[in-house]
Amino acid sequence: MEQKTKLTHEGAALMNVMFEAMGVYFRLRDAGKHSGHVTPGGAGIWGFLHSLALDGPQTVPQLARIRPVSRQHIQKIANEAEAEGLIEFIDNPAHKRSRLIQLTERGRALHKQLTDNLAGMAVEMAKDMASEIDVRELETAARVLNLLRSRLAGAQMPLGKLGDGESSGKK
Repeated sequence: MEQKTKLTHEGAALMNVMFEAMGVYFRLRDAGKHSGHVTPGGAGIWGFLHSLALDGPQTVPQLARIRPVSRQHIQKIANEAEAEGLIEFIDNPAHKRSRLIQLTERGRALHKQLTDNLAGMAVEMAKDMASEIDVRELETAARVLNLLRSRLAGAQMPLGKLGDGESSGKK
């Protein structure tokens, strides 16, 4: 007989944050398709370019681990980005077969344009929401989501396993 986990008040609150984060993710993804941040096929071109802009040249496996997605998904984005002149593959002194991906000037320009567009969208949304939410609440939400993302990345816990086991008993 399968034992059910007793959901604590804290656990229910965190589940609500997770559900809302997923809902926001899908809405952002849809908005990203309309704004050019996400390709029609669903690839997050801004996130791909942003990783390269922040951390410099990386291999397909490195990008896949950071995101975290499959190497095949990153390779597909990289091939499309290369065809558009946004990135180039360069020799990797540390590995003969796994080439590095780096931004081209065109890729840096598109990253800057998309980042500026995203910042503009955030400013407009913040103005629209100003009467409903305080900036401190947004800062708290960002900290909570950052902590959640960090814990999930550190634990490498599949979502299907999050509800397994006993609750901590905290109230």
